[in-house]
Amino acid sequence: MSKSVGKTMTVDSRAGGSLLPWLGLAVVVILLDQLSKVAILQNFAYGEGRAVTGFFNLVLVYNPGAAFSFLAGAGGWQRWGFTVLGVVAALVIGYLLRRNSAQRLFCTALSLIMGGALGNVIDRLIHGHVIDFLDVHVDARHWPAFNIADSAICIGAALLVIDELRRARRSR
Repeated sequence: MSKSVGKTMTVDSRAGGSLLPWLGLAVVVILLDQLSKVAILQNFAYGEGRAVTGFFNLVLVYNPGAAFSFLAGAGGWQRWGFTVLGVVAALVIGYLLRRNSAQRLFCTALSLIMGGALGNVIDRLIHGHVIDFLDVHVDARHWPAFNIADSAICIGAALLVIDELRRARRSR
């Protein structure tokens, strides 16, 4: 079913595409995420914020939990629990990418999710928490701060929904 092309790329003959572009997209997400976090850490003290527009600030905060600070106060186990979850998710996504590499929208979505998950895993391993710094607000109402990895995960999830809706529409 699968055959090797060169030493680093594999092509699934059923899917008809390469895994390399999808892993490349995930790596780009990881690099953008990590570089942005390094820049924030070098230029902000914890809790420091700077207004960028009337609805957007940069602010350095730490999130020991998951999305929207879910389980942030759970006592520390969540660092390793969410790290393991992120690694397992990346492995499953890698498998799905290999099996479906010719499905562009599906694989774009999965690559964004993989890159975002691994970007946050890196934070947990290095810092013990995720570094968030993007703060969107309307007047005094603030969304929980987030980062580029979180954005990639959300965009990937939205693309998965769009892909499934397109697939369902075609099957009618």
